Amino acid sequence: MTFRARLSTLLLAAILASGCGGSATDPKKEQSSAPGPATPVRVAPVEKATLAEIVSAPGKITAMSQEKVRAPFAGTLVEFTVTDGDRVRRGQIVGSVVARDSEAALAGAREMEREAKSDAERRDAARAVELARRNLVRAPLAVASDGIVVSHAASAGDRVSEDEEILSIAETKSLVVLADVPQAQLPKIRAGEAVQIEIPGRPPAGGRVHGILAESGPSDLTAPVRIDLDAAPGMAVGLFATARITVAERRDVPSVPDAAVVRDDVTGASRVAVAGADGKAHWIAVTPGIAQNGRTEIAAPPLDPAIRVIVSGQAGLPEGTPVAPSR
Repeated sequence: MTFRARLSTLLLAAILASGCGGSATDPKKEQSSAPGPATPVRVAPVEKATLAEIVSAPGKITAMSQEKVRAPFAGTLVEFTVTDGDRVRRGQIVGSVVARDSEAALAGAREMEREAKSDAERRDAARAVELARRNLVRAPLAVASDGIVVSHAASAGDRVSEDEEILSIAETKSLVVLADVPQAQLPKIRAGEAVQIEIPGRPPAGGRVHGILAESGPSDLTAPVRIDLDAAPGMAVGLFATARITVAERRDVPSVPDAAVVRDDVTGASRVAVAGADGKAHWIAVTPGIAQNGRTEIAAPPLDPAIRVIVSGQAGLPEGTPVAPSR
């Protein structure tokens, strides 16, 4: 074979080899360019909800007004039928006091009866005892209003002085809750706001904010807020309670489960991931509003109810990652 023929053969072989090499498939390259498997995630729809902002504060039942039952005159408390914690009604008789002078007259007549020796003396003494009994001055102790016995300063059989306090009653209509509201929450508190009162072992009671009793100073962490009760069944002075004050309410606002909202601890920004119609995850910056009962209001931007937000599996999920949603 001539030199020119051998050169032609070598060139042809090089061209064929080059063509075959250019069209060959690199398995590693093909594998790296193929899309990865979809990430499984759980999703939930955007739903309309009515959400309330609640300020919670510990408190205590107290009475703004107390009735004092006093002895009408000096004498002996001969009977006393109530004790601390008892409920009393207006007009209820809780005891009685016998005047000291009339009591002394009866005691003297009885002493005469004991010392009588003849029939005539005994008849005279019996008449004296009967007269002293009829003239015995006894004053009942009546309650002026419905209430709860807070304390008593005397017991049956005790001697009492005129106008001496015998009983202290917290008037039911004056029962309130004094709640210790954190200083940072005080600007949200307004008179007339609805309150739910929770007492362990008792059904919840309703109430309304009356007002802030005292402004907190720079060193105070809380301030007392008076809450008037709608009713006071089963309430007693000194009971500890939790006041849940509704300071704001939003009706029919778009909301998502709390788990859908991811907050950046450094910047404070919040965002949600959604499962797009293209089968991929997309992040949306949001402004959260009121959060209640496991749901968070999305104040901005407006979210279409058809959007499905990711509630599980979105941690560390890059933008545009293929996802396999489930509910």
